[in-house]
Amino acid sequence: METIAALGVIGGSGLYAMEGLTGVQEHALETPFGLPSDPPISGMLGGQRVAFLARHGRGHRFNPSEVNYRANIYALKLLGVKRIVSISACGSLREDYAPGDIVIPDQLFDNTRLRERSFFGGGLVVHASVADPFAPQLSAALHTAASATGACVHRGGSFITIEGPRFSTRAESEVFRKWGMSLVGMTTSPEAFLAREAEIAYAVLAHVTDYDVWHQTAEPVTVEMVIQTLLRCTGIAQQAVTNLANALPASAPNECTGCMAHSILTARDHIPAAARKQAALLIGTHLQ
Repeated sequence: METIAALGVIGGSGLYAMEGLTGVQEHALETPFGLPSDPPISGMLGGQRVAFLARHGRGHRFNPSEVNYRANIYALKLLGVKRIVSISACGSLREDYAPGDIVIPDQLFDNTRLRERSFFGGGLVVHASVADPFAPQLSAALHTAASATGACVHRGGSFITIEGPRFSTRAESEVFRKWGMSLVGMTTSPEAFLAREAEIAYAVLAHVTDYDVWHQTAEPVTVEMVIQTLLRCTGIAQQAVTNLANALPASAPNECTGCMAHSILTARDHIPAAARKQAALLIGTHLQ
């Protein structure tokens, strides 16, 4: 597999392009899981080549349940990406995580219902270990890079992914808070789990756009509110990624390399040829 870019960026709501990329190329890629949300682009940033993919497509064409997460992660794997930074808009479930703040979460709760959560099946049974769904070293480096922008940045917190596309009810928001959740969003699951299955280190730079609907003095979240905050935060996200690209060279080890080695339950001689072929790019070295 040729390495086009070692660092990948998935842009969420409000971030459909990556400013500062030079020598830009667009990659028209097909995957066994269909087309990605948009053709990924790659270019030089901070001394290394970076791949960028708009999660919802340019023009924001796909809602959270319609995003082809498997094709997106597979396409970045095709480009040789070893680390992914996910830019995600979210609501805060804590008083101290205020709108406009940046959070690098360390835990994830999947509350979605309609999405394909795995690359594997069809005769190949794989159980990924995701006790810590975000790569610790990459998350630490991302926290440092985001802090250098001068923004208010927090490290840690549990991120719950809801199905969407609607926002939460007040009852749901209060339940999430009682569960100990810190942030609520619509796209981090299954993206983080698919990145783990592909042995790609994954971390989230979460923009807090609102207090969801639990806060007694703040207005309930609306699309207008989200967009206004995102417009203020987009530059911060782009600068944080540039800082990370400068600090983390393309040759840095991928902390998730080999993480799927002991996750395959199916006997190797019982794996169907079609399943083996589909999984080759992701975990082929473990299928021998």
